[in-house]
Amino acid sequence: MLENPKSLRYSTGMSDDPFSTILKFTNSETVVSGGFSAGGRWAVRFPEMDKIKFSAVVRGNCWLLIDGQIAPIRAETGDVFLLSGQQAFVLASDLESEPIQAASLFHDAGPRIVNLGEGDDFFQIGGFVRVDPISGGLLLDVLPPLIHVKVTSPHAPVLQWLVNQLVRERLSELPGSSLASAQLAQLMLIEIVRAHLETSGRLPAGLLRAAHDPMIAPALRLMHDDPGRVWHLDELAKAVSMSRTTFALHFKLAAGIPPLTYLAQWRMRLAERALREENTPVSLIASRLGYSSISAFSNAFKRFTGKAPKGYRSKIGVSASTIVE
Repeated sequence: MLENPKSLRYSTGMSDDPFSTILKFTNSETVVSGGFSAGGRWAVRFPEMDKIKFSAVVRGNCWLLIDGQIAPIRAETGDVFLLSGQQAFVLASDLESEPIQAASLFHDAGPRIVNLGEGDDFFQIGGFVRVDPISGGLLLDVLPPLIHVKVTSPHAPVLQWLVNQLVRERLSELPGSSLASAQLAQLMLIEIVRAHLETSGRLPAGLLRAAHDPMIAPALRLMHDDPGRVWHLDELAKAVSMSRTTFALHFKLAAGIPPLTYLAQWRMRLAERALREENTPVSLIASRLGYSSISAFSNAFKRFTGKAPKGYRSKIGVSASTIVE
């Protein structure tokens, strides 16, 4: 019998690297939302959005002005940038042009590439990353406000190939174009983050730094693969060939929290997802996440979310009539 897909996230039979786990957990889906060509003097203002946004300069160059930042950023042909902050931003041919609103430019554009100004010496394509409205914060929290991958980056050739394929799909009416665009855009997101990890120097403490740390990532993978196991610090340290003390110190420096605290928080994120999406009894969720009693699980969940599991489930509207405790 096939295993219930809902329970695969608790299975030891699947093993993802930590960043892949984040992308899957947040249900990240990269969407190509539009593109425009422009010439002469022009400027477009993109509104503040509670989404991760990306933009690729296919041809020409422009200025990127982000609200709240004083210095504008020059973007050249082949540059790609990812914005995970909630600031509005402007793309412009020059710093003096009055921007038009993106909503008016792309209104009813559909799949078309719209034109702005006179000529077409500039061409841009962009989109956003759609994530789960609740768990998506996990991805937003690990990304910096701006990642700018320049054409001189070692990752530029891969990104340029992906961008060219995106343009091809955007302009074509080939079968499967929508799905192909989504997959290419998701690969772009991953490649942009890889470029950031390899060129940003020392990352701030957090999940992204821990996921990129070759000494810590294997321990994260173990905890993600089997969150219900009663992990001991000695076991995790041994698995990465470190002493208990060294592992605990290195993990906290990389992730910002101790390893068993991270495990407890990861379990609570999984519990939130299960309570939102499944009709599984609370007792079973508690058991498969390693808690010996509903009471211990409920106390941990309430400390993390501020709500008891049943109250949390009731608030999000899972029907109690379909749950057998």
